[in-house]
Amino acid sequence: MTTETTATYSTTKSEAAYLAAQEVIAGGVNSGARGPGAGWVPGPPVVAHGKGAELWDIDGNHYLDYLLALGPMIHGHAHPEITDAVTRAIHDIGTMFALPYELEAAAARKIVETVPSVDLVRFGNSGTEVVLHATRLARAFTGRDVVVRFEGQYHGWADQLEWSHHPDLAKAGPRLRPNALPGTPGIPEVIGQTLAVLPWNDRDAVEQLIEERGKEIAAVLTEPIMGNTGVIPPQPGYLEFLREITAANGIVLIFDEVITGFRVAPGGAQALYGVTPDLTTMAKALGGGFPVAAIGGKREIMDQVSDGAVLHAGTYNGNTVAIASTVASLNVLTRPGTHERLFELSNRLMKGIGGIFERAGIPVQVQGVGPMFQFWFSETPVVNYRDAAPHLNSPKYAALALELHRRGVMVHPSNIELWFVSTVHTREDIDTTLDAFEGAVKATIGQLR
Repeated sequence: MTTETTATYSTTKSEAAYLAAQEVIAGGVNSGARGPGAGWVPGPPVVAHGKGAELWDIDGNHYLDYLLALGPMIHGHAHPEITDAVTRAIHDIGTMFALPYELEAAAARKIVETVPSVDLVRFGNSGTEVVLHATRLARAFTGRDVVVRFEGQYHGWADQLEWSHHPDLAKAGPRLRPNALPGTPGIPEVIGQTLAVLPWNDRDAVEQLIEERGKEIAAVLTEPIMGNTGVIPPQPGYLEFLREITAANGIVLIFDEVITGFRVAPGGAQALYGVTPDLTTMAKALGGGFPVAAIGGKREIMDQVSDGAVLHAGTYNGNTVAIASTVASLNVLTRPGTHERLFELSNRLMKGIGGIFERAGIPVQVQGVGPMFQFWFSETPVVNYRDAAPHLNSPKYAALALELHRRGVMVHPSNIELWFVSTVHTREDIDTTLDAFEGAVKATIGQLR
């Protein structure tokens, strides 16, 4: 793969196909992260196909893929082991039944054996869905209504939780006690009364809120590694602090491991950091590219759905495609050496990117945990949303991303999103990417300074 911009790079066919799609698809895309509002200007590349760690678009452009469908493709595209498992399941078992079958329990057992917090599992179809179920379970278990969430984190698009994701700082209120702001028009403001918003990585803010309102709080909901505003790792001891203070006050601790689950360790971020929540939500890497999600946790909380006291339903829950992909994906992810290799490749890439910027005299913060990372054009580390806000949707980053596309490296054009590394990337891929990255920085140096 060339690391130089070539005259053959074109977006003509993609632009035409994107315009044609707008005649029948609202906005021409099926998620906001794929359109011009998310940085794909004038429109996104239209994919022809993907294989392994590579993508091709309909203009014939060839990319090493670090977008990875925003995370699910942890094994790259069309991984033969996962594709074969799903195909066999469809042929040998069927597609779905709304009745149990044995492979469901096999998939659940793999999760229980791998994720420290999980005694019992229920399957769903999306991260949004299982996070909603987690908050319902926490409220039912505690008899309380308020869920604490953190500014800048994303827990899905539903009305109950799409609040203060990337709020306007002019409206966000004081740092230690932010206002709860709906993330989109169409969400009733009254739902905000069921939420309390806090800054991430700030112990004082959590302590003050729990001291004042602890008896109202059903759950503290958090990503253990903040991964929806770039990557913001927890400060040392922060997750342990959340575990201690929630346990002491009868509050359910929910880890949203939709991104981190199975990615940063076989047992997710909770295994990496040694902190066990009460409930865990999982998706993305769980199915290796197929739509599946799960919620799991302590038996006494999960048993609320065992006896039907708390409703958990879904016609497509546990369908054969989802379950077969889960078993196959976890088989790959739990093999010895898999995560060591992911970390080695990712650290090589992060270190290389940092070195390129350093040699160019451009201050950046490269922040990540293993195969999920991002960088900020900041002179100081970013530890919460308000640190990140001045750098979000950076024009510098967008210019660099476009140049990377021209040089055969696929990343999202907004630094709100992440770089992901897959189990099928190679050291050669990383070195090729770093060559392209260095060329892209040189080509855009006037915009980056």
